[in-house]
Amino acid sequence: MRLKSLMVAAAGVALLAPTTPSAVPSAAPQPAAGPPGQAVRAPGGNVRAADLLAAVRNCEPVSRGRFRSDDGTSAVIPVCGTRGAVFWTADMDIDCDGRPGRRCNEETDPLFSDATAYTQSDGRYLDSERLPYVVVPAASDLWNHREHGIGGGTVAAVIHRNRVQYAVVGDVGPEDIIGEASYATAESLGIRPDPRGGGTASGVTYILFKDSEISPIEDHAAAVARGERLARKFLGRG
Repeated sequence: MRLKSLMVAAAGVALLAPTTPSAVPSAAPQPAAGPPGQAVRAPGGNVRAADLLAAVRNCEPVSRGRFRSDDGTSAVIPVCGTRGAVFWTADMDIDCDGRPGRRCNEETDPLFSDATAYTQSDGRYLDSERLPYVVVPAASDLWNHREHGIGGGTVAAVIHRNRVQYAVVGDVGPEDIIGEASYATAESLGIRPDPRGGGTASGVTYILFKDSEISPIEDHAAAVARGERLARKFLGRG
């Protein structure tokens, strides 16, 4: 989890505010789903972002309190729930943790950790640069994700502006902070993925479908296919 106050201490510089990403044309051609572990840079198939956002317009809180978006900010974000999903709208901080690569490593990210809460089928930690995943708060009295059918590999639909990206739950963050996803998730949504100052300060909706674990967790093509089916069902279309 990108704790901004810790970043100040780690980097020894002034706090960098998240940057709003440049608009990405929605008509740009996008590749189809790839092999396991390869990010799919595409909107959510036949399910429109606007339809998903309309479906989560009303919030029935399932958390016992509210979360902060970053260390030092006010707690204003509830986790909401329906019969088949939980959801929230927050910022997006960049999780670059897991297997080091060219973009995610100790030199590019002052808070880099070479571990993630969940591992892929070969025992290695997840690859933030390639696998779209989201981060959930650690289980606590505030909210226990496990009580709602959410765990490692749970399918998520992440919405930003007019884009939908399907991802899995891949890491766990602080128990009182919410709003974080992997480098690959941010990049696929047109959000600046730089762990030092990227992300976006608001406007990201995370919908996590209950009891929807993908195994192996790194099979992103399976997450996209199942996410599309679950999203249609969530909208009453399947």
